[in-house]
Amino acid sequence: MALLETELKIVKVFELFTLNLGLPNYQRPYRWTAKSTNTLFQDIFEAFENQLIEYRLGTVILHKHNDHYDIVDGQQRLTTLAILLFSLGHKDSGLLESKYNALSYGSIQSNCGILKRRINDTKKENDQSELKDFILNHCSFVQIVTDNEQDAFQFFDSQNSRGKELAPHDLLKSYHLREMKDEGNQFKVKIVNRWESLNSDDLEDLFKNYIFPLVQWYRGYDGLGYSTKKIDSFKGIRESSTTNHAFYHKASHLYVEQFNGIGNREFIGATKINEFQLTQPLIAGKRFFLYTDHYGQLLETIQDLIKTFHSAEEIPEKRSGDIYIKQLYECALLFYIDRFGIKTLNKSVYNFFYTWSYSLRLVMKAVYPETINKYALGMHEKINNGISAFKLMSEMADPEGLNLILLQKPEVPDENKEKYIFIWDAIQKRNGWEV
Repeated sequence: MALLETELKIVKVFELFTLNLGLPNYQRPYRWTAKSTNTLFQDIFEAFENQLIEYRLGTVILHKHNDHYDIVDGQQRLTTLAILLFSLGHKDSGLLESKYNALSYGSIQSNCGILKRRINDTKKENDQSELKDFILNHCSFVQIVTDNEQDAFQFFDSQNSRGKELAPHDLLKSYHLREMKDEGNQFKVKIVNRWESLNSDDLEDLFKNYIFPLVQWYRGYDGLGYSTKKIDSFKGIRESSTTNHAFYHKASHLYVEQFNGIGNREFIGATKINEFQLTQPLIAGKRFFLYTDHYGQLLETIQDLIKTFHSAEEIPEKRSGDIYIKQLYECALLFYIDRFGIKTLNKSVYNFFYTWSYSLRLVMKAVYPETINKYALGMHEKINNGISAFKLMSEMADPEGLNLILLQKPEVPDENKEKYIFIWDAIQKRNGWEV
């Protein structure tokens, strides 16, 4: 069974900290910011000064096994509370003695310093003793306990899908960790450590501005509005699925993994096969993390290649519209390389996608995400109407298909000819449109 109804209750902080609390190996590092730490202290201190009978601090989700309670959700807040109580002289909480991720200790030390300073700012020493008593006996949590790790994750998902949402990639992380049923803890730790070492803003950017639009555009769908409600495309095929579709793709992934084994490649003398395709479903579990890492690295490679091939003047970044166009160009190259390989990338390919992307910049006074979305779907009335570059690429058997697409010469307003003279000159020269 999952939910332990006898332990579903509102508990005081004192009661919660008497439990044998610990951190599972897959738990993310403690990384609460100075701002979040200060806000928690300020909220508690105001409740203390207002002499509230009870101050609710949220929900904590625990996974119970034997007499041990793993913290599935609530680690950041509980750790900060433990630091605060320690700074107030309370030594009974064993949570701080848990084995934290190595990336946690800097934040623990920093926030300890912040909380000690805030405590010293209180009016008198009696306040400090009374504040400790208030936290232990008048602050509380809603406690949810399960005896099944998968159900604990399920509660975590549903809890964080309401109210203030987690980032979509955080929910995907939780989902795919839950699907890693056959992987050992050591492998989970390795996967999570790699994931947590990535910048959260970069992960959001990767999915929102590149992967999600691409998997939508090639199918002719809207690529706007990525959110927690639109993550189904990245949940993939579950290991337990038994449909013909699932068996085929699971077998394909397994074959590629085996083929890419170092021993096999040395024996066969073959080049490593690309393990992912944006036009194909991924397999739930560990391969989601490998998928994310793969496309993150590929995007970085493309961004470096663009800097090498183009002058800075040809890739302006002064206005928000310039950024959107640059991202469109990066998307086009990413999708092309994903389908045909980086070895087929040549001057002709750069020129084609640069012309296709930056023609939109030349004909528009202002560019917004909606502009990009409409153009990517081949539905923009001002230039290259009917040319859905990503859908066309998805239907090509080889890159020679690009040579069959005739791009329109943009009708550029005089204002844009002057503003984007380097782009206009480059496109004219590379397409033989010079007068």
